[in-house]
Amino acid sequence: MEETISLKELFGVIRKRMGLIVLITLAAVLVSALISYFVLTPVYQASTQLLVNQKESKQTVYNPNEIQTNLQLVNTYNEIIKSPVILDKVREELDLSISTGVLTSKITVSNANESQVLNLSVQDTDPYQAADIANKTAEVFQRDIKSIMNVDNVTILSKATVGDKVSPIKPKPLLNIAIALVIGLMAGVGLAFLFEYLDNTIKNEQDIETLLDLPVLGSIANIEEPKESKGKEKSVRGESLGA
Repeated sequence: MEETISLKELFGVIRKRMGLIVLITLAAVLVSALISYFVLTPVYQASTQLLVNQKESKQTVYNPNEIQTNLQLVNTYNEIIKSPVILDKVREELDLSISTGVLTSKITVSNANESQVLNLSVQDTDPYQAADIANKTAEVFQRDIKSIMNVDNVTILSKATVGDKVSPIKPKPLLNIAIALVIGLMAGVGLAFLFEYLDNTIKNEQDIETLLDLPVLGSIANIEEPKESKGKEKSVRGESLGA
């Protein structure tokens, strides 16, 4: 019985402060939508793939030791691709006005476990520039790795392209709005219970019993006079004043 009353009180507080909860939730959704659509700059991504493997030879069977060597080189290549020795040349050949550090932050290199394929991704506010940076980085790396590591085992599998209908990878307005909706709802409910907790006014008999720890023996109801009797009283007063 005690648990049922507590649940009723909780729902009563939510119902009482529903206006506040709705207002805070709508405000959070509105702010999130405005920031997502009008403040944040769209960011696009372009990707290319590189294969770490020796050039074709007369051998018809792969050498397991050679494959294992290529796999070990993948981690090293991840660092070399993003090093200044590669990116400085990318900046010069594309005539980029950004620093090498900024260019490094735009590039991500990854590969699946036990895979000889490197995925080179570039994020930029311009989708065409993102594709140019990805392709030029792959091109410079394939060309210069021969002199850096004294090996010729990198092949470009696919080049970055820009489609007709390219969409940014971030921000994601719908996701941001959904998150803002949940956060606004939680904040509204939290504030509703906070205001209810800080409200010390006595509203009913139950509050008196809780505060004084005494039973309520009776209460005086507020009885309003009928409208007809009020009208008659006014007319009588008017006649008496006229007399």
